[in-house]
Formats: sequence, C-alpha cells, structure tokens
Amino acid sequence: MENFSLDGITATIILDKRTPKKTTEPEIDLYLEYPVKYRVTHMRKQFYYPSGIDLIEDEWKIILTTKKRELIETRELIQSGFDKIKGHIKEMVKGDGFSIEGLQKRLSKGRKNSILTAFNNKIEDLKKAGQIGTASTYQCAINSIIKYTAKDLKYSDITMDWLKKYETHLLTETKENKAKSVTTVKFYIGCIRAIMSEGKELKIISGSQYPFGKGRFEIKKGTGRKLALTLSQIGAVLKYELTTNAEKRSRDLWFFSYLCNGANFSDILKLKYKNIAGGEIHFIRQKTKRTTKEQKEIIATLLPEMKEIIRKWGNPDKAKDNYIFPFLTKDMDAMTEKRTIQNVIRLCNKKMAEISEALNLENISTYTARHSYATVLKRSGANIAFISESLGHSDLKTTENYLASFEQEERAKNALKLTEF
Repeated sequence: MENFSLDGITATIILDKRTPKKTTEPEIDLYLEYPVKYRVTHMRKQFYYPSGIDLIEDEWKIILTTKKRELIETRELIQSGFDKIKGHIKEMVKGDGFSIEGLQKRLSKGRKNSILTAFNNKIEDLKKAGQIGTASTYQCAINSIIKYTAKDLKYSDITMDWLKKYETHLLTETKENKAKSVTTVKFYIGCIRAIMSEGKELKIISGSQYPFGKGRFEIKKGTGRKLALTLSQIGAVLKYELTTNAEKRSRDLWFFSYLCNGANFSDILKLKYKNIAGGEIHFIRQKTKRTTKEQKEIIATLLPEMKEIIRKWGNPDKAKDNYIFPFLTKDMDAMTEKRTIQNVIRLCNKKMAEISEALNLENISTYTARHSYATVLKRSGANIAFISESLGHSDLKTTENYLASFEQEERAKNALKLTEF
C-alpha cells in the first residue's frame, strides 16, 4: 500500500498481525483476520489508527491488484481514510505545525459523524461488556455495509431510500453477492437502527432525519423455517453408525441440546454441576440475561440419556463450580469463551450435516435440536404455554414462530381430508 512522507512525518497502511481477530481450531475451516491500520511515525515514535476494516492475509496480498469488486471497494475505502490522514498532516505542516495530539483531535472531530466509527465504537463497548455475540453481529453488519458502499457514510447518508436499496441488495442473489435471509437482513438493519438512534440522542441528526418508524422505513420480520425433525427421523440420526469420537461427541451434544428443552450450545457449554439439583437442570438463557428485566429460569428434567452423555463426555471432576462439559475454563476471557463456543458449534454443524446428507434429510444443525424439541412437544399435544415456558420465551408469539412450519404442515394434512370421500 501507499507510503507517505512529509517534513519528517511518515504514514503508511499496514495489516496489523499483532492483533488477530479469530483463532484456528482443529477440523474447523477458520481464517485469521487482522485489522488494517494507518501507522503514523513522528519523532521515531509510531502511532496506529484503525481503519475499521479486517482482512485475511491472502486478501491483503492481492488488495492492490485484485479485480474482485468487493475487494476493490474495500481498497477504495481504506485509501479514502488514508487520504484524510494525509490531508490533515499537510494542513498542519503548512499551518501551525504538526503534532500527534493535533492529528488525534482532527481525526476525532471528523469521526463524530462517521457511521464506520460509530460501529467500531459500539463493537468495542460491547466487547468490554462481555457481549461478544452482539459485537460479532455488529461487525458482520458493518462489513456488509463496507462491501455495499465504497465510502465512509455519514449519519445523514442513511435515509429511507438508502435503506430500501441496501435491503434489496442484501436480499438479491448476484454473481458478486449471495442473498441473505430475511432474518439476517433484520439483524443487520437492526444494528443500523440502533446506531442511528444513538446519533439522534447525540443530536448528530434531527428527529426528522431519523429514517425508522411508522410511515418511514420498517424492518421486515422473519418467518419460521421448517427446521424440525420427526421422532422417527431423530431415531434414525441416533442409530446411524459413526466411527470417530468427534462425530459421536457432536451427535451426543446435539441430542443433549434436544433433550435439555432445546437449549442452545452457549447455554449447554456454560452449564455447571451446580445447575443440577433434584434430578433437574436449572439455568437462565445467556441470550436473555442482559435483555430482560425479569430473569426466567428454565428447568429441564435430567433424563437417563442426558446422564449417559455427561458420563461419556463430561468433566470427571464434578465440583459444583466446574463446567459440566470440559470446553470452557474459568480463566477464559469473554472473547476466547465466545470463540470456543463458536468452534464447538461449527464442528457439530459440520458433523450433523454429514449425518443428514447420509440419511437424505434436510440439513441438520444445532438450531434443528431446539425446533425439534418444540415441534415434537406440539405433536404430542403439549400446551403451547408449556412449550413457551420450557423454551424460555418471553411471549407466546415467539413460540408460535417456532411452530409456524408445523402448523402449516397440519393445515395441509387436514385440507387433504376434505376430499377423502
């Protein structure tokens, strides 16, 4: 990338390999991502400024010569930030003289109205608060925005018209762009709405400039997908012959999730032996710990099959404060903990996908266990209020979305009975 020098001050663009964004784990296809930064050297001291963009090393190597549209746009965005730094340095040298403090003030002032900076600040705040999953969602959203536009947007650039075009872009399949699901689009635009709301509170934009709300841009709601298995399909999955421990453990964890009220893997891997009491497992969903005022405890019966899975794969030291499954450790920071959970999920999804392909079933993932739990209960005649309570939902509407595909299936079966003369 470009090097700049003026009056003893040098600036360049680097890939900062000191701070990788991801780590690799066995059997997981995971690339290391590094932040692209602007390095300014003055009086033999180096200062680093974030660009807000992360790249893997292979992308960095071809960034100058690439013909891929997305990477070209990323390169232009990186260059745009670098041009601003060069411009500030030139103005300061010609004016009252250069200083790092002066450069930082100029950059901070310029970043106040920057969507990219707002996202980066939000991501850092979420990480400090230990909300790594939410931080990851914001990172995916800003990466998507960067790929969509080659410039650092201002708050005023996010209009109803821009949101409609961005939404269409996300939902449209092209050679350069893989269409996103309605749920993914909802998450990305939800992040933008949160950033814009903060901008309104800070008076960076006025209420009339705020593009969301009734009569303005409204975020589409996702609909339930058919993810549930029948009891006979679950039986086929459990009877399928496996050879490696990685396969067996992945399937057992998936089955444990199904039996444990459809608990997601973050909750399962954070279970401790003290969560077991009176033949039941008691826990609060990680997802709702920070988002609901009233913490709803979920109680799952500890079935014999679950005890056997714990015996096979659980932590042999059953001290109350030890994790049941030995993936996490007490000394892990929030980021390492999140990555470990993601790696376990990726491996499980990979192995379960192989099983579903062998059995000619729709792709099975960790989500399938949760949906299957809810749907099997519904088919057995369980009350929807009980299912909602078991899943830890705050309202019945969420549970109804989980069961939407089942209800459609039942309507189709009942409709066929109309012609059974």
